[in-house]
Amino acid sequence: MLVDSTVRRELSRSFGATLVVILTIVLTMFLLRTVGLAAKGTVSPQDVVLVLGYTALGHLPTMLCLSMFVAIVVTLGRMYRDSEMVIWFGGGIGIARFLRPVLRTAWPVLLVIAVLLLLVWPWGNRNTYDLRDRYAQRSDLSRVAPGVFQTSADGRRVFFIERHRADSAQARNVFVLAQQERGESLTSAHAGHLQTVGDERWLVLEQGQRNDTDSASGERTLARFESYRLLVQEKVARQAQARPPRALPTLQLLREPTPQNQGELAWRLGMLLASANLLLLGVGLAATNPRRPNNWSLLLALLAFVVYFNLVNLTQAWVANGRATLGMALVTVHGGCLAFALALLWWREHAATLHLPGRPRAAAA
Repeated sequence: MLVDSTVRRELSRSFGATLVVILTIVLTMFLLRTVGLAAKGTVSPQDVVLVLGYTALGHLPTMLCLSMFVAIVVTLGRMYRDSEMVIWFGGGIGIARFLRPVLRTAWPVLLVIAVLLLLVWPWGNRNTYDLRDRYAQRSDLSRVAPGVFQTSADGRRVFFIERHRADSAQARNVFVLAQQERGESLTSAHAGHLQTVGDERWLVLEQGQRNDTDSASGERTLARFESYRLLVQEKVARQAQARPPRALPTLQLLREPTPQNQGELAWRLGMLLASANLLLLGVGLAATNPRRPNNWSLLLALLAFVVYFNLVNLTQAWVANGRATLGMALVTVHGGCLAFALALLWWREHAATLHLPGRPRAAAA
């Protein structure tokens, strides 16, 4: 029918434009945050693009959900303001009739959201944690860029080295300033290399000197050496840490129903259910008075999205803390939102019959 093709065409255009705007804003924010993590030494500067890509894929379901929700409110709101809805209502088409073109347009988006939440989200988080762990497990010497002063992982040492290759374990002109309990020590050497002894890694310095300063008495000691070993405070064979629930596959969350895993599962399923409920809620919230054109419907819709999204995060915390079960949390929050959306659609549909200010009436002939 004409109403289906009209709504689907305008909804697709509005969804595409909204998604581009939201992606631009969110990716800019994520880029600044990722660059900040690289500046702090949390991730490698070479992995900034990868971390940004994994982060964007992880938050893409939220962006798709918000884009479709805003597109529905904007498209139907424009039809209300231009009195197109009055014409459709006058022709005997109710507000519930617009659910069919909305659902036919949105079901591919819901399918993509489901794949992203159940498969891509844990995969991206797992790769992000692996990148951070590999960079955190690097030795203090390998963290340092040639010609740049940089702090060690524990914050007690400052390194300055010169290397021919960034990935080489050999170094020359090594400078190490170490903070100790009773003072500080300044060590310089002509050359140095890494040496592994058991599970520990040592930095072996050659042809240098060490200057120790006692902070209490101010006494200074100078010692020269031909070879000097310095513990880097890292174990080469490091056991893999337990992954957080957000990095676990969905099937593993189902097989291991711990409170934390159930909380993560409540968030993934909750976001999928929220995406479906927001489609119905957007149709009901798009109504506006054509005689008083304003953006209150869009502002109300954005407020509803923020509240709903926070409720999804709250249910995750409830389930993880054991305050609610997975089924109870999903039924309470998402079942309540579904009931509210259906009640709002019923109110919009029967507003004219009940003489309520919820649906524009057709103009008298």
